[in-house]
Amino acid sequence: MLDIRFVRENPELVKENIRKKYQDAKLPLVDEVIELDEKNRAAITEASELRAQKNKLSKANGPLFGKLKKASEEEKAAIQAEIDANMAAVKANDDRLAALEKQEEEYAAEIYKRMLLIPNIIDPSVPLGPDDSCNVEVERFGEPVVPDYEIPYHTEIMERFNGIDMDAAGRTSGNGFYYLMGDIARLHSAVLAYARDFMINKGFIYCIPPFMIHGNVVEGVMSQNDMDAMMYKIEGEDLYLIGTSEHSMIGKFIDTIIKEDQLPKTLTSYSPCFRKEKGAHGIEERGVYRIHQFEKQEMIVVCKPEESPMWFDKLWQNTVDLFRSLDIPVRTLECCSGDLADLKVKSIDVEAWSPRQKKYFEVGSCSNLGDAQARRLKIRVDGADGKYFAHTLNNTVVAPPRMLIAFLENNLNADGTVNIPKVLQPYMGGKEKIE
Repeated sequence: MLDIRFVRENPELVKENIRKKYQDAKLPLVDEVIELDEKNRAAITEASELRAQKNKLSKANGPLFGKLKKASEEEKAAIQAEIDANMAAVKANDDRLAALEKQEEEYAAEIYKRMLLIPNIIDPSVPLGPDDSCNVEVERFGEPVVPDYEIPYHTEIMERFNGIDMDAAGRTSGNGFYYLMGDIARLHSAVLAYARDFMINKGFIYCIPPFMIHGNVVEGVMSQNDMDAMMYKIEGEDLYLIGTSEHSMIGKFIDTIIKEDQLPKTLTSYSPCFRKEKGAHGIEERGVYRIHQFEKQEMIVVCKPEESPMWFDKLWQNTVDLFRSLDIPVRTLECCSGDLADLKVKSIDVEAWSPRQKKYFEVGSCSNLGDAQARRLKIRVDGADGKYFAHTLNNTVVAPPRMLIAFLENNLNADGTVNIPKVLQPYMGGKEKIE
């Protein structure tokens, strides 16, 4: 969320940013915010003046009450009349002040409602484009290989090892769920455990967060459109199932003031994730690619504004390094303006190579949100020159089972066995292959 003063002073810049994000329908919001802000500031000014007048009138009555006690009968009527006039003026002020305070609340609510919808200012380096078809490849890591033998669909690979049962999950929970079993389930847990230790070795603090959060935290960490499309709400409770542990990890700092010398906060978190995943999807997004429940290792950073670009590069590089340690070729993709969620300043997707599809697919996303989340959640830093809003960043370390698709395809042998990279073998009981 932008600073209201920034919108007030830079309306055309804010509008141009909206155009860059191909959200022209939101352009009227800027003028509406400015108009409401003017009315709100006028109400605040008038209310302040009335409070000053009230204090002046109240103070004036003090001496008059003293005079009244000492006055002659002839003087009392005039003094009492002056007291009554002052009290009437105070009463009129109180009535007007109550109306103004109500107006202030209404204006503030209307401003906030619109400010939630105005997108964050994107970084100048972000490529322009209306949707993900305009995302730009940045760099490839590892050589993408297409073997001379067939790579089956990922659920077929899992079924060879009796590692998945989606039919049973359909009966218990519906579409978009699964049972993982045996070595495939073990592989799933091994990848998460390895990712946890990988990030701990990078200096991040391991955390297991709440898996449900209040509505105000949801509103603070994501855009309204994303909230409606993703989140499951607990019936009758002000609680939502998290779509990613970033939500509760950033929420951890709500309404806090962090000493500047305590930054950066670097945390890595495990959680299940729950997503509605609305819409129809093609065959490549079936199986365990797009599901309602999965587990993930996440990383988040809370830092000083000037350090967020540096941390952004560190975060996506961590994901690249992890996938390469598992013998999976990846590439980075710069998200274009139209593909950025409203709170994001800049974002890079990490995509893994699929030898079956002969193309890359998304396995993680790294985002710099500037001070948008911190402003919504009131996450401030106490610095040498005063208080300011922190910057927040998040990135996927690894999210099986989608990551398992890339793992199985890239480590599958011609005889149907699956290689276990050396770094993962300790988490698989020393196994070198699944067979």
